[in-house]
Amino acid sequence: MSVKANIPDYSMPAEQVPLYQPQFLSEADKSTLKQEIADNLKARGAVLVAHYYVDGDVQDLAEATGGCVADSLEMARFGHEHPAATLVVAGVRFMGETSKILSPEKRVFMPTLKAECSLDLGCPPAEFRAFCEANPERTVVVYANTSAEVKAQSDWVVTSSVALPIVESLDAQGKKILWAPDKHLGHYIQTQTGADMLLWSGACVVHEEFKAKALFDLKAVYPDAGVLVHPESPAAVIDIADVVGSTSQILRAATELPHDTFIVATDRGIFHKLRQRNPGKRFIEAPTAGDGATCRSCAHCPWMAMNELSTLAAVLRNDTLLAQNEIHVDPAIGERAMVPLNRMLAFKA
Repeated sequence: MSVKANIPDYSMPAEQVPLYQPQFLSEADKSTLKQEIADNLKARGAVLVAHYYVDGDVQDLAEATGGCVADSLEMARFGHEHPAATLVVAGVRFMGETSKILSPEKRVFMPTLKAECSLDLGCPPAEFRAFCEANPERTVVVYANTSAEVKAQSDWVVTSSVALPIVESLDAQGKKILWAPDKHLGHYIQTQTGADMLLWSGACVVHEEFKAKALFDLKAVYPDAGVLVHPESPAAVIDIADVVGSTSQILRAATELPHDTFIVATDRGIFHKLRQRNPGKRFIEAPTAGDGATCRSCAHCPWMAMNELSTLAAVLRNDTLLAQNEIHVDPAIGERAMVPLNRMLAFKA
């Protein structure tokens, strides 16, 4: 049962989304910067951990230097298990915070702390605390795309890959759910599980822009294409999908399904890894044009775009700049946030 409440809309207005133009680099410049970054990572005893949505050159460099490319949970898990005492996280701020929570003894840096997330920004800790206090009978489940402070107020933290089975399990126990922050992901989980869920009203600036009518029209042009959709997308877009899943689930589906063409509704950063793993297949961006389109993101997160070779190189070569981009989490908040994170890590479907 979906529950409605008088919750303000925390979706981010277009004028609040930054415009970011990545720096153009020649192949020679890229090669020079990659070598410099690799040398500085080694000199600092650091490992580079990157998300699927960041620049493809940064993804390649992470793997070439012994780091990893993964979704937010696996990024944090890799950093926790890796022997390096210093982590460099190419992604958005909540990913750096999650790495710090799971590895409080390590130093965690980012190419820039300006790399935010609309879901994180759209769930302010004070307002969320009031929301929880107004609904004390509910089990608080928050998406990983939230701040350390919000995680610390939760009972469970989930990623898009494990949200369904965890909510299904809680529902089977008779639990009523308070969900935050993504309303589209929350609605998808509610429709799949039938759980009693009270939803915070936030949205991702990338996934909210995919348009069902335009996607339906594109599907008519490519009738044999598989449609892969991230569950942060609107319900009408999800309804057209052949597979709905997290970044790692989308990557797996593209390899396992027999289609030779796919229409993909998630951040275009994932296309780098999709094409690497499936060189014989064609991948087409799901449309963001159509009625109500604002093109706040045009299928690429402007904050993820801030993670580029030039930014990463500048931070690693300058101690002062590096210190300015270190992730700090209050130890008390980190300890409280670790509790729901550990529940997720220990969960067995």
